[in-house]
Amino acid sequence: MCELPLRVSPAQEKVLLARLEAARQLYNACLGEAVKRVKLIQQSRLWQKAWKAGDRDLRNALIREACSKHGFTDAALQHYAVEIRRSCWIRDHLDVHVAQKLGTRAYRAAQRVLSGQARKVRFKGKNQMDTVEGKSNEAGIRWRDGCVVWKGLILPAVIDPEDPVVRHALSCRVKYVRLVRRKVNGRNRFYAQLICEGAPYQKPENALGEGVVGIDAGPSTIARVNDKEAVLSRFCEELAEKEAEIRRLQRKLDRSLRANNPENYNPDGTVKKGPKQWKKTKTYLKTQARLAEIWRKLSAHRRSLIGRMVNETLRMGNVFKFEKLSYRALQRMFGKSVNTRAPGMFFRELARKAESAGGKVLEFPTRVKVKGRDTHVGLSSFCICGERRKKSLSERWHICSCGVRCQRDLYSAYLARFVEQIGQNDFELDAGSAARQWLGQEPVLQAASGRIPNPRVLGKVAQQPRKGTEGVAAEEG
Repeated sequence: MCELPLRVSPAQEKVLLARLEAARQLYNACLGEAVKRVKLIQQSRLWQKAWKAGDRDLRNALIREACSKHGFTDAALQHYAVEIRRSCWIRDHLDVHVAQKLGTRAYRAAQRVLSGQARKVRFKGKNQMDTVEGKSNEAGIRWRDGCVVWKGLILPAVIDPEDPVVRHALSCRVKYVRLVRRKVNGRNRFYAQLICEGAPYQKPENALGEGVVGIDAGPSTIARVNDKEAVLSRFCEELAEKEAEIRRLQRKLDRSLRANNPENYNPDGTVKKGPKQWKKTKTYLKTQARLAEIWRKLSAHRRSLIGRMVNETLRMGNVFKFEKLSYRALQRMFGKSVNTRAPGMFFRELARKAESAGGKVLEFPTRVKVKGRDTHVGLSSFCICGERRKKSLSERWHICSCGVRCQRDLYSAYLARFVEQIGQNDFELDAGSAARQWLGQEPVLQAASGRIPNPRVLGKVAQQPRKGTEGVAAEEG
């Protein structure tokens, strides 16, 4: 996917905004119809019979039959979107291909509710529809000679001929085009995303390295270890200063709402249930726009930092091994940290880029079998000498009576390098190989252990080093 900014005149912007509004109303109509059909499916006998069936294949067959009976399929929603477009004013603004893609988009949103992946769908409010796309480059939204052509509009793109990424993308066949609207400092900016055929361009400086890389990540920190180096760092550390400004603006918005809408709050300060009317002052709207701009910049900065960290990891090796984490659980436990640092985005981008470049990604469960034993262990609770001891989250160091001392995340990343897949869903830890290579790897891990101090746990946990590498050296004399 290649994104290019577009030159849009005020008259063209007015036309594009009208088309985005038409797309919003069509999408909401399709989404409402999709929700109705989902409810009919959930009330049907086939659905009840499906969830009583013990066989998974039989259950899936009954669910497909229920969806087909009540018209909840991608093709049915596309047909519904085309019929709505044909019968009203929307046909003057949107072509058939865009309408069909909006129907598919509504189908996928409602499908998440049917499968239990989401609780409800979200309808688009005013000025909330920011993207539309076509189905192919032959009709509807098309890419022609450096311009986006759509129903009489010709929007030239800003192309940097010196950028190798852009040159590579434009040399490939364009499959379809997506139009994106972003609000920058209160003004609309339009971009064309060209979805191209083939593999993405890989910069020479981000080529894959050689070897196995073990990774252990938490809500805010990540440890990466290969046979030559170890790195312990924080996710998106540069974004920490933005959090304080965001909190100040959020408190300002909350104070404004409470001062101007006292009738919407209970005596204990909670919001009353039911429909309400909210009075928003001009200062409130300005602050809200300022906060939205900060969130936009933070999101763009986060994508850049995550991409940089992914590229650094790719240069460390060509096989990447890490535990399969539940990011929803991390969101429940460490909501603010995960919201700012997005560890799930790192692993998603790492898997995508590594596989695209010819690397391999091995994702294993949090408990794996030890080679030669019948026990299943977590990496942070297992020592290479064979001893097992469960640790609390506040214990950030692995300290064993056999003499092994290492920062907990780095130690887990080191052990992750020796996890192998022995079956389709079976993994085992080669503790013997990890023990044999420990003496050569220990100085590298110790050098990386003291780079991120954790002042919240200093002095609270017995036998936990206070200053990383220096603390270990002092205790060892």
